[in-house]
Amino acid sequence: MESVAVWQTVGLCGLLSWIGLASYINLTQKLRSLLRPWVARHVIAGAPLVLRIQRYQNSFFDAMFSGLSCIVSVSFYTAFLPLLFWSGHGKLARQMTLLMAFCDYLGNSIKDVVSAPRPSCPPVRRITATKGEEENAMEYGLPSSHTLNTVCLSGYLLYYILSYTEDIHASYQFTGFALVCLLVGLIGLGRIYLGMHSPIDIIFGLVFGLMILLFWLNVHEYVDSFITSGQNVTYFWGALSILLLFAYPTPEFPTPSYEFHTAFDGVAFGIISGVQQTYHQFHHEAVARIFTPQLPFATFVGRMLVGLPTILTVKFCSKALAKWILPIVSNTLGMPITSTSYIPMLKSSSIGKVDGSKQRGPLHKLFFFSSQDSFDVDTGIRFVQYAGLAWSVVDLVPSLFSYLNL
Repeated sequence: MESVAVWQTVGLCGLLSWIGLASYINLTQKLRSLLRPWVARHVIAGAPLVLRIQRYQNSFFDAMFSGLSCIVSVSFYTAFLPLLFWSGHGKLARQMTLLMAFCDYLGNSIKDVVSAPRPSCPPVRRITATKGEEENAMEYGLPSSHTLNTVCLSGYLLYYILSYTEDIHASYQFTGFALVCLLVGLIGLGRIYLGMHSPIDIIFGLVFGLMILLFWLNVHEYVDSFITSGQNVTYFWGALSILLLFAYPTPEFPTPSYEFHTAFDGVAFGIISGVQQTYHQFHHEAVARIFTPQLPFATFVGRMLVGLPTILTVKFCSKALAKWILPIVSNTLGMPITSTSYIPMLKSSSIGKVDGSKQRGPLHKLFFFSSQDSFDVDTGIRFVQYAGLAWSVVDLVPSLFSYLNL
């Protein structure tokens, strides 16, 4: 027990020291000054290839590549992963959730460190068919998050299927590998066709994705063992989640990337805290799985009809509760606060302060402020909102299933 607490404390203190050191030496600016000019030259050099690919524009390709971008987006995985939990594949679901959060953090951090431009529009034609794509277009380019996430999540899914299914013929293994490669190739091509990325972004998305996947395949069993049977799991991961909100680079100009990271940071904490508390009740390896006599498809449909409205209600309530409590706590502690989107009253009362604070890192923006600075309460609200949603997926909703015999 003591040795576990020691290494957890050492790990957290090490991360905190790294945050302080990186901020003190202005590491982000130094790396950006080295990397961005090189990347920008390759973005410009890749523009003719993007234009050549876009010569084949037609409505079918527009719809196909926009659809593919949607089914590998963060929004899709946010909707898909709860269903994976409720289908009885708890280990796969929690591993893919944590891998998604890990990819989101690393990919967006690299984006904001480099702050490299996307292909210039015009002359490149950019297609943003959904609100999510419009938000993605506001982020920086390198690496391509869609490519990185597709490599990691489809690769891990294939690994999981091959590892936990007995006697798979070599032809099926090859087919699975070919399908993953095809999906990755289509996603990369589609991001170029839609004008969202340059070839250099796709290449680095592929490279970083393979590196992250290789790393995850070597540590996922240790991570899962810690979550399901470790000590001080909730406290440790809570502290780690807070520190990860600070261990994030400041982009050249504000983008939605930090908001995405905050959301998935909250999701990871909610999933881990919920699973750790209810593993032996709802998430052990012997739970009923879909398409078995214990969990027929009709029952799974009932789970969706109960679960989806419940988690959306919890998300709404968590947001409302955080919007009420966090400003009160901040005011009680004497923290000047502002809100860029969630609380209009605070937004209107802090015009002129927000822009100045945006160029500081999250650590400075949240804690190290002078009398002229404000606490951006939106970060805390977003974290609590998504942590509450994720907790309900693995704790509250399975409890309702048990009560309703679903």
